[in-house]
Amino acid sequence: MVGRRHPQPGGQAGPAAVPLYGFQPPVGTPYGLEVSTVEDFFVQHDDWPWNPPRPGRATFHYLIAVSEGELRHDVDHVTRIVAPGQWLWVRPGHAQCWHPPGTARGPFILFEPDVLTPGTARLLAPLTAHEAPAVLSPHPDDAAWLQQTALQLLDEHRALGRRPLDVHHALRRSLLESLLLRLANALGITPTGAATTGTGRGDTYGRFVDALELHFRELHRAADYAELLGCSVRTLSRAARDATGKGVRDLIDERRLLEARRLLGGARWDARSVAAHLGFSDPANFGRFFRDRTGITPAAFAARALATDP
Repeated sequence: MVGRRHPQPGGQAGPAAVPLYGFQPPVGTPYGLEVSTVEDFFVQHDDWPWNPPRPGRATFHYLIAVSEGELRHDVDHVTRIVAPGQWLWVRPGHAQCWHPPGTARGPFILFEPDVLTPGTARLLAPLTAHEAPAVLSPHPDDAAWLQQTALQLLDEHRALGRRPLDVHHALRRSLLESLLLRLANALGITPTGAATTGTGRGDTYGRFVDALELHFRELHRAADYAELLGCSVRTLSRAARDATGKGVRDLIDERRLLEARRLLGGARWDARSVAAHLGFSDPANFGRFFRDRTGITPAAFAARALATDP
């Protein structure tokens, strides 16, 4: 069953920080892939992390297929309602907060990004991207196949020891990749354009986006990410320009601004807490940052969001 995840060093709970959880499956679970069910997961983990509910982030993917009932889950401070036949996908770096599962049932898959083979990962890039939809609604013609494949993956995961370990893992990974590729096809998502493939820059940009989602709160310079990725600032800058037409610093600022809007609006954080959460040394610096990019102060933005809520 699923082992409890723990915050990585430096993660702290509270209004000004969302802890980051690493992948820590039970002893004996191989290769960064774990499969359970919603009902089993909640029964065996009644004190984490939904009692009481609190936000967190993870370095791995959560993929849940709801077959019965209704699942409520906060992703990036927005409550998502997942109905039978739909899938919830929480990607690495997403802020999430659990609700009690109620009557929700279905397979629950957790996997690290590097479980996927490089070729499959490239094909799935639109679906694994941070900005891809959190709730997926497969075409009815695919729904039964997807559900059956998820159950086959669950059965193989529980069959640890029945086959040699390398065969066991190869089967699990094959089933996972088949499931994800069919899910991507059911949604009509097309592969990443060829403009960023084959040059090495598309891969650099993809790794930068992944790193940005995990570290935009504390790393704010292009040099920080170049060091993290093991490349030069020039290489990273070219990769970002090729993929988006924007500079690395612009992308970092856009991600911080997006988070600020989410926290000030939907999550109802105050400006001081948002400033601390995003790594600003002073709330006044955050105020100038926000006003320069939006034309209004954080307080005015929060008030407007509150006034327009239904």
